[in-house]
Formats: sequence, C-alpha cells, structure tokens
Amino acid sequence: MPTVKSNRSTVFFLVSQIISLFGSSLVQCSISWQITLETQSGTMMTIALICGFLPMFLVAPFAGVWADRYNRKRLIIFSDAMIAIATLGLGAAFWLGYRDIKLIFAIMVIRGLGQGIQSPAVGSVLPSLAAPEQLMRLNSINSAAQSAMMLVSPALAAALISVAPLEYIFLIDIATAVVAIVILTAFVKLKPREKDAVAEKVSYFGDIKLGLKYLAGNKIVKLISIFSIVINLLSAPIAVLYALQVTRLFGADAWRLGVADTAFAVGMLAGGLLLTAWGGLKNKHSTASIGIIVVSVGTLFLGVVVSFPLFIAMMVLIGFAMPVTNTPSITMLQENTDPEYMGRMFSLLNMVSSLAMPLGLVVFGPLADVIGLGLLFVLTGGAMIVLSLAFALNKTIHAAGVMVKKEKNIV
Repeated sequence: MPTVKSNRSTVFFLVSQIISLFGSSLVQCSISWQITLETQSGTMMTIALICGFLPMFLVAPFAGVWADRYNRKRLIIFSDAMIAIATLGLGAAFWLGYRDIKLIFAIMVIRGLGQGIQSPAVGSVLPSLAAPEQLMRLNSINSAAQSAMMLVSPALAAALISVAPLEYIFLIDIATAVVAIVILTAFVKLKPREKDAVAEKVSYFGDIKLGLKYLAGNKIVKLISIFSIVINLLSAPIAVLYALQVTRLFGADAWRLGVADTAFAVGMLAGGLLLTAWGGLKNKHSTASIGIIVVSVGTLFLGVVVSFPLFIAMMVLIGFAMPVTNTPSITMLQENTDPEYMGRMFSLLNMVSSLAMPLGLVVFGPLADVIGLGLLFVLTGGAMIVLSLAFALNKTIHAAGVMVKKEKNIV
C-alpha cells in the first residue's frame, strides 16, 4: 500500500504540532520562572526537573510499544488532552486558593508522562506524511519550529508572568491543546495500518524485548543509536552547566544568561531554517558528520574562551550545528527502521534525551566542582571530537546516508 503523501494532511499535522508545542513551551517556561521566583532554591529547581524528565524516561518503553501497536493519531490526541485536563485542574486549584508547590510538581509529572507518550507517536507519524525524498525537509521544518519555540517561549513567559497570575497563563496551554486536537481530528487524514495479528498478542514487555532484539540485529539503526546515545550524554554539560560557566567567568548578571539562552536558540533556529531551505548534502551522513564535529569543537572551546562575546559566538555556533546533526540522523533512523518498530526506536531516543539532563546534574555537576567547568568542557569536547571522527569515518552509516527506503504504509 502506498505511503500517505497528502500535502493537506502534512501541513495541518505540522500546524497542529506547532500550536501544541507553543502552548506547552510557554507554560513549561512559566512554571520554571514561577518556581525560581517563589523559592529561589536550587533544590526545588532540581525536584521540578526530575518531576518533568523522570516520567518521560519511565513511560518511554511502553510509549514506544503503544506507538507501534495502536493508532498514533489517537495517542497524540490523548496525550494532548491529558495534559490539558491536568493543567485545567491545576488552574482551578489555583483559582480556589490552593497554591501549594506540590501541585506544580504533580502537574509536571503528568506533563512529563504526556510528552513521553506523544513524542514516539509524532516521530513515527512523520515518515508517513512525506515522500522519502522529502522526509529530510519535513524533519527540518519540525526542528525549526521547535527552535522558534525555544526562542520565543522564555521571553514571552517572562513577560506574561510579570503581568498575570500563573493560572491565566495555563489557559493558553489549554486553548492551544484544544485547537491542536480539533485540527488533528478534522483535517489530518492518516491511512490505518494493517495490524499484525501475532504482534498484537505479545505482552508489553515482550514487545519491548522484540524492539531491543530488532535494534541489536539492525546494524545501521544500532550504530546510529549508539552514537546518538553517547553524544547526548557527553552533551549534558552544555545543556546543564553552561549558565554556571557564564556566571563564574563573566559575572552573575541575569542579562548575560538571557543573552546566552537567546544565542543558542537563534543558532538552532538558523540551522533548522537552513536545512529546510537547502535540504543538506546528498549524503545525510555527511551533513550529520559536519554538524557533530562543529558541536564537539564548540564544546571544547567553551572551556577555554575568556571573552563573553566569543562565548556567545560559540553558543550560536553550537546551536546552529545541533539541527544539522540531529535532523539528518533522525531521518536516517526513520528511513532504516521498519515501520512496526518505529515507535520503539523513538522511545529509546526519548529515554536517552530525558535522562541526559538529570544525569548531567548528578554526575557532571559535582565533577565540575572538583575539576572545574573549563576542564570539564575541554574533556567532554575532546571525547566528542574523537567520537565525531569515528562517526564521520564509519562506512556503514555513510552508505545508509544515501539510502531511501521503499514506500510503506507506516501510519
């Protein structure tokens, strides 16, 4: 059966996800600002981070199975609705005067569960919405949209929280979720998959085991996944500790942190837009190799620069290289993963992504206090350079970079 390639469905699907992402990002930033302003406690920020990321990690294996076994469109709608209802409940509690921070932590757990369910389903749907040769561009548009949200949401959240109570900001997330659900329901047509009767009888843990067995037996997917996992873990200091480096080197000024955040987001947006317009090199592996080398070198330089403008330039460069690395890598995974295992592959990547930041707090934070942030960035950057060269020289992945799978019904 042919792949669904309806331009109308593709456009409406992307619009629905951008709208949903906007509301989620805005509220997530607003909640973080609220905790920071009310508690001014690093412990509370750490608890909030764990409440957001740990549920994503725990639900990921099951979410991958659900994305492979059940209707992905319904899963996306369910997760959006679950987050919206929980957010509405928290807003109602605030309106009634119950403003305990434990309620915020509870909502972050529910939001983390919803995001953990939604991400594998969205990642699995994308390959079905474009012809194989257009998949890279579709992923680039999705990446650029996410980067734009990273750029807009913090500033808008800071502005809104200064003029309106948090419960009114929640209404934006609820409204965007409703709009996204309506668009998905009314305008996105996905051809149903043919269910595998044998697979349907397998237990969840059996399905997870089958996914791991598939990963171990698919050399291309295994290699790309291993490189992605290690790079994600080594990149944790950038995601977690760059703000501390700014503070220690250049001063504890809020505007400097804002400039660093903005620089990274601007770089990501520029990289995503470039890939959208250009499409990358003919071999996706070559594009990803350039990106990962730039990220690695930039990380190393963050450990030695002593000029704030140069530090900001490195943040822009690293941000720019992130989508150049991630988008072709994700596209290669999509092209080389069988449809019935797509959700489980994305759930694995989501598990790693959700684990990287807490692991950065637990491991790299204390290590930075022992050896210093500069040396930590140099060591992780050096390790990433070695890994990136191994990635660039890998012939198996290079061959996969030009492969385009035959069309399949993977909705």
